[in-house]
Amino acid sequence: MKLKKEYFILTAILVALVLYLALHQSNRTHYQLPKLSEISGKHISKLEITTKSGSIVFNKKDNTWHIGPKGYRADSTKVKHILNIVENLKLTALVSESKDYVRYDLDNNKDIRVKAWQGNTLLREFDIGKPAPTFKHTFVKLPDDPNVYHARGDFRRNFDHPVEDFRDKSVLSFAQNGIQEITLTHEKKTISLSRKEIPETLAKKKDASTAKASNASKTKTVWEDTKGHEVASSKISSLLSFLNSLECETFLDDLKKEEFKNPIYSVTLKGEKEYSLLVFANKDKNAKNYSAISSDNESPFSLSDMQVDTIKSKIDEILNVKEK
Repeated sequence: MKLKKEYFILTAILVALVLYLALHQSNRTHYQLPKLSEISGKHISKLEITTKSGSIVFNKKDNTWHIGPKGYRADSTKVKHILNIVENLKLTALVSESKDYVRYDLDNNKDIRVKAWQGNTLLREFDIGKPAPTFKHTFVKLPDDPNVYHARGDFRRNFDHPVEDFRDKSVLSFAQNGIQEITLTHEKKTISLSRKEIPETLAKKKDASTAKASNASKTKTVWEDTKGHEVASSKISSLLSFLNSLECETFLDDLKKEEFKNPIYSVTLKGEKEYSLLVFANKDKNAKNYSAISSDNESPFSLSDMQVDTIKSKIDEILNVKEK
């Protein structure tokens, strides 16, 4: 009788344990994740990123993104990454229902709120917290939902920037093959160059059957100064390649172009339109950046000493070496 009683008790304990585990597991895994609507990044026309420091608003105009309210041109690559994250946001797990947002950096001091519109229609809104410990997910929160979720990907760093970092730092951009004239100045020394296409006789063939072809010509590009001296095309290509898509260190929005006089280096390029870059001497001898202005940007900006040293060396190579 005593043995039967013990079996009964053990059986009851096992049944209770199985039920507990089944119910506990059910509570942990059988929940419904919010279903996010499908949206297309190419249809988004406005973005807003809000942190404790304030809001940054991006607007798309003529397929180009600008940062309000001053209309700064935005870095297209960084905006593209943001659009991709907003479009493909996917929740993978429920993390917390406790409303303890501090531990996930989803409190008002650290969260990043993201909104995306198509016209006047709000397509997506969510709050970004810190990356999960695996760095394969990010803690997020949805509007009107107190829960914390895992979203696929480690993406907080794509949004966590000041306005300056989101700006397009490109200050000179042109079609290199379209440049026909170049004027370079270093202090009082100037050179003007013109691009010319001249015939280049092909090497004669030994085979008599190809003798006619040996007299054929193709053109080659040469650069000549005003006196007809030829400058090595490799030196010109090196300079143009460096200047094309030149990016600044920072913008000097508090200054105006008109305030800058007497550049130490200047470059003028003529193609379909005219491009220019002017670099000015440092007033502070200990400064590592140089002030500059260009035809491609309304704001003055700074270039690093390494950038200016490179420009100087390439200009001086052309100014000081003339090849016939």
